[in-house]
Amino acid sequence: MNFDDMRARIATGEGFITALDQSGGSTPKALKGYGIEDGAWRSEDEMFGLIHQMRQRIIESPCFGNGKVIGAILFEKTMDGESGGKPVPARLAERGVVPLLKVDKGLEDEANGVQLMKPMPGLEALCERARALGVFGTKMRSVIKSANREGIEAIVAQQFEEGRRILSAGLVPMLEPEYDIHAADRAEGERILLESITRHLDTLGPDQQVMLKLSIPAEAGIYAPLIAHPKVLRVVALSGGYSTEEACEKLAQNPGMIASFSRGLLQDLRHQQSDDEFDGTLGRAIDQIHAASVT
Repeated sequence: MNFDDMRARIATGEGFITALDQSGGSTPKALKGYGIEDGAWRSEDEMFGLIHQMRQRIIESPCFGNGKVIGAILFEKTMDGESGGKPVPARLAERGVVPLLKVDKGLEDEANGVQLMKPMPGLEALCERARALGVFGTKMRSVIKSANREGIEAIVAQQFEEGRRILSAGLVPMLEPEYDIHAADRAEGERILLESITRHLDTLGPDQQVMLKLSIPAEAGIYAPLIAHPKVLRVVALSGGYSTEEACEKLAQNPGMIASFSRGLLQDLRHQQSDDEFDGTLGRAIDQIHAASVT
């Protein structure tokens, strides 16, 4: 797939985007969920080696290339690794999966009910390297914890500011202002978020588009205007702590929004499973998430 093929795949593909982007802080938890306890590695390199083996197993599974997974978000070390004897982005593209890269450096402390992203020095250089490896776009996450209008506006403004840097580097940004699903005022805050995103979308240039990764909304269908907006390539949903079953049930109530799950895809995979058990478990998760995404 070339860049235009990838754009079309993201825009119209009947499937979902998976997240294989656990970074340093979340990797031990992901490995534990996979059945590998903390004492199984002696260094950070060994830890990342183990998580890369898990990701290779997923990427190379027969069901991963069956057309239902249209994109995959990668951690930088995964982007730089290999699978099937090829660089990971090239191997994904070969399997019909559009490669995307997580670029944020983590979260600032909470202020005004939100956690902004930490500064991203060297973002342009990282994007240039990613594009050379065949990556199509990026993803960056910040978090909203309450319906504070000032905080939500700050989060959206930062996402679009960094998104412009990414667009200038030739990649398509996925903006992820996650709304904490446990927030009591989420329905109110998501209406503020919708207003702010819509206003900022109208500031993009004539040929610029972004992707949006949002929590499955408390009010089903509220993001329909974003799904239809000409400046939005695709709207995807994060699972946000829901189980696969809960996330798929809620996602199916939001036509046009597709999944971008991490935990939802990985929750039943185990290091100890045979290849047949692993592939069967992964295949069932892919089928379930795909069905919710195309409902």
